[in-house]
Amino acid sequence: DKKVPESWPVDVGDVTMTCRLQGLWHLGLFPEQLPHWMWMLDAIGRVEGARPRVLNLFAYTGAASLLAARAGAEVTHVDASKKAVQWARDNQAASGLGDAPIRWIVDDAAKFVAREVRRGKTYHVILVDPPKFGRGPEGEVWDLFQGVAPLLRNAAQLLAPGPSALVLTVYAIRASALAFEQLMADVLAARGGRL
Repeated sequence: DKKVPESWPVDVGDVTMTCRLQGLWHLGLFPEQLPHWMWMLDAIGRVEGARPRVLNLFAYTGAASLLAARAGAEVTHVDASKKAVQWARDNQAASGLGDAPIRWIVDDAAKFVAREVRRGKTYHVILVDPPKFGRGPEGEVWDLFQGVAPLLRNAAQLLAPGPSALVLTVYAIRASALAFEQLMADVLAARGGRL
């Protein structure tokens, strides 16, 4: 019932996120992701012999990207929204991470991942947090139920040898956790490890 400021800072671990009221009651931060971010930081800490590389797909305003960069990782932040990427860059400045090794990419996540496979790139941690439906920067249509399997198959090819992690989070009422568990088991079958 009170007037809300245009924006306000929220500390998440060692980074600062600028929150704002947006459409669909979004604030620029999904705090329920915090356990995933903390798990990611553990995975980054287990990388030996190389600087950890993190790919954050559908990366929104950058909380995971900034936490990974603060932990010493090289980060590739991909989102189809120029507005979200700019907001993430603003959060980078608010967090005092202006020199952090973050590549800011405005692109369709599926197209970007396919190009990275062709380039032979690898990452130690890949975060995939797709919406149920969305549009890419050139009007590409993203539908979770049609696009997630091919995206994950390509993302699995980007996992670095040795300890690495692929994290999928999905929010869709008609989605079954068991179906996504089976999809992840299928795309990661050749990797071994723990699901």
